Amino acid sequence: MTEVPERPEVPGGPIRVLVVEDDPVAADAHVMYVGRVPGFVAVGKAHTGAEARRLLDRTPVDLLLLDLHLPDAHGLQLARSLRAAGYHADVIAVTSARDLTVVREGVSLGVVQYVLKPFTFATLRDRLVRYAEFRGAAGEASGQDEVDRALAALRAPTPAALPKGLSAPTLEQVTKAVREAPEGLTAAGVAETVGISRITARRYLEHLVEAGRAERKPLYGQVGRPELVYRWVKGAAGKGR
Repeated sequence: MTEVPERPEVPGGPIRVLVVEDDPVAADAHVMYVGRVPGFVAVGKAHTGAEARRLLDRTPVDLLLLDLHLPDAHGLQLARSLRAAGYHADVIAVTSARDLTVVREGVSLGVVQYVLKPFTFATLRDRLVRYAEFRGAAGEASGQDEVDRALAALRAPTPAALPKGLSAPTLEQVTKAVREAPEGLTAAGVAETVGISRITARRYLEHLVEAGRAERKPLYGQVGRPELVYRWVKGAAGKGR
């Protein structure tokens, strides 16, 4: 068995994060996101489970930002093998999978949070801040309430409601349509793909623009007012799986 390097405690030091993500663009985005959260530092990135193991052998890591769909192993298989080998880094799983069986299995393997793709910087920042609060709890609890508060730090608040008239399932369909169109789509194109009205499509597209996940540009060369084309922002966190 590979000897696990001791992880020196750094009082007040940053939480060291290893990004494990097979998509290079998404990996770079995740590294950038981690670097923007005070108290965290990305110490490396790996695109496969094997590469993650090699990095862990030589780099102290506190937290894995772990994609569950790797080319050489499922993320939970990697987490299980790391536990068996004596690695104790916590895990925030990054996935588009919504199988609650997988969620339950992950809890026993040190998965402290799940982040569903696609996500924004604000979502990841919230999870990291909550993890830091949980990690910072120390000493002896005075009672059940204090234990409950420590555990509650990991739980995200009720998600912010979508703007009135928008629904999560339709937003997911619009997101998928835009992501799968490298050249971009107009509101009319999204409407036809998803099966909604053009006006409704534009509302969802504008929501993606406001969230920083899509951009819009005018399409010139036609008679009259130019149409707007919406494209997924390259490097926006997460990818459809």
